[in-house]
Amino acid sequence: METTSRVGAQAPAAEGGQQLPSARRTVGGYLQAPFPWYGLDEAFTGPRWLMQVGTAADGAVEHGSIGHGDEPTVRNEHVAASPDEPREKFAVVVTVAANPSRRSADGTGLLEATSVSSAAWLAGVGLLSFTWPGQMDHSLRDDWLEQQTETAWALADDLEGPEWSTLSLPVDGVPTPFHYRESQFGWVLAGSTGAGVHVGAYGRGMSAYGLGFAVVKDIGTYA
Repeated sequence: METTSRVGAQAPAAEGGQQLPSARRTVGGYLQAPFPWYGLDEAFTGPRWLMQVGTAADGAVEHGSIGHGDEPTVRNEHVAASPDEPREKFAVVVTVAANPSRRSADGTGLLEATSVSSAAWLAGVGLLSFTWPGQMDHSLRDDWLEQQTETAWALADDLEGPEWSTLSLPVDGVPTPFHYRESQFGWVLAGSTGAGVHVGAYGRGMSAYGLGFAVVKDIGTYA
């Protein structure tokens, strides 16, 4: 999937793992998408917030993410009184347009097809953007991130492999199979919908087993 950035579903991270506010909250890019956005269904009653869209080389919106729960700002930190409980509890839903291989708008080349693996990879890298092993020296983070990003890519390319299990969750009220995996940093899942998009998700502190997904009726309410 050719996008402006392989991590285009996420906002740039500032020093110390904080999101840059100016990189989010802009609903314009979401409104330009020719496909529906997905978020958690109405059973989730907590905060909802925009992140960032990703575009193809020709400027077309191809994917984007919206968040639910606590806005994660510190990677892998836990509540002091309970080392097993994450400080922030969140779930991010990634929507990816289901596109076949096609010519770019200027006719100079081909854009990669998107698939469930695309959603799985974007979700996996999204989780990494909020993860930082506490014992790691700051100078080693770039090397660690590069290594983990390649691992996320390999895992997304092998959805039938042993690292993944199958989880059935409702999408617009219909039970839908998802590929699901957990790690020490959180969970990642990916599947397809009947609305012409693939859905990925990642989170920490919120169980994936109780989630449901639905088309966002008004993306402006997330801003």
